[in-house]
This record gives sequence, structure tokens and C-alpha cells, in this order.
Amino acid sequence: MAKKETKEDKKAAKAPKKVVVPKLSTKSSVKYQPDFTKSVLDTPAIEKATSVIRYSDSDLTEFKEIILRKLDAAKKELAYLQGLITRRDEGGDMDEGRYMTMEDGSVSMEREQLSQLASRQITFIDHLEKALMRVENKTYGICRVTGHLIDKARLRAVPHATLSMEAKSMMNR
Repeated sequence: MAKKETKEDKKAAKAPKKVVVPKLSTKSSVKYQPDFTKSVLDTPAIEKATSVIRYSDSDLTEFKEIILRKLDAAKKELAYLQGLITRRDEGGDMDEGRYMTMEDGSVSMEREQLSQLASRQITFIDHLEKALMRVENKTYGICRVTGHLIDKARLRAVPHATLSMEAKSMMNR
């Protein structure tokens, strides 16, 4: 036998239940801003105009040429690596009559290493392209931590550098 619902049961089902919100004891909040995400280039434009020194346009042109040469070489290297990864077996397409051999493991390991090299090359190309953007914005060669100019010799050796040697040594401590 089914129990009949009374009017009181229906009202109790329709009535919203009271929600209790806990009382917060926090009086203030602090925005999370870790030091490693801060950059000298993020400071307001008013402060930057007075203190930031940059490389001359002729220096930026020299660095741009260096970056473009490295970028071209890196793209050729990436194309070569991708070609090695996707190459067919030298013997042709003999998948049907092939048996698994010990050499199959070394082939897959070699391809994995080539994939890792290609991934590093893609990252390097990305860094070089960002350096080109900084040259165009005339912010190239300014350390993102200290705000000082990065040494020219360092930029010639590592054209995508964003940290001066001073900042790099501070981070490694």
C-alpha cells in the first residue's frame, strides 16, 4: 500500500532549505605575486622612460643579422631532423615479409632521440623568433631581472639571452 502525501508533506518538499554560510574571519587579502615572475620590463612606462638604456639602432641591426643567420641554420637543422625521423627503411617497404629483430628496438630508440633533438630545436627557434620581436620593439639586450644592458659578447654568443650574467648568477645561488 502506498502512503498518501498530505498537504504538509508537499509544503515541506517545496519550501527551500535554509543555507548556512560560514562566517569569514579574514580581514584582508594579499595578491599572490612571486618574485620569479617579476620583470623590469613590466614596470609602468613613466618609470621606464627615465632609467632604461637600450642598444643603438646600428647595434640592433647587427644583432638582428646574427639572429636571422642562426634562425635560418636552426630551421635547416629542424628540417633535416624531421626528414630523418620520417624516413623509410633503406630496404624499401617490406612490412609483410619482415620478422621482429633485435635491431627494431634500436631503430625506435634512435627515432626517440631524434624526436627529442627536434623538440629542442623547435624551442630554440621559438626563442630566436621572440628575440627578433624584442629587436623590433627595441627592448632587445635589456636584462629582464636587473634592467641593465646584457653584454654584447654574451648576446653574440647566445642571441636569445634575456638575462645578464649578474642575474644568471643570482638565480643559480
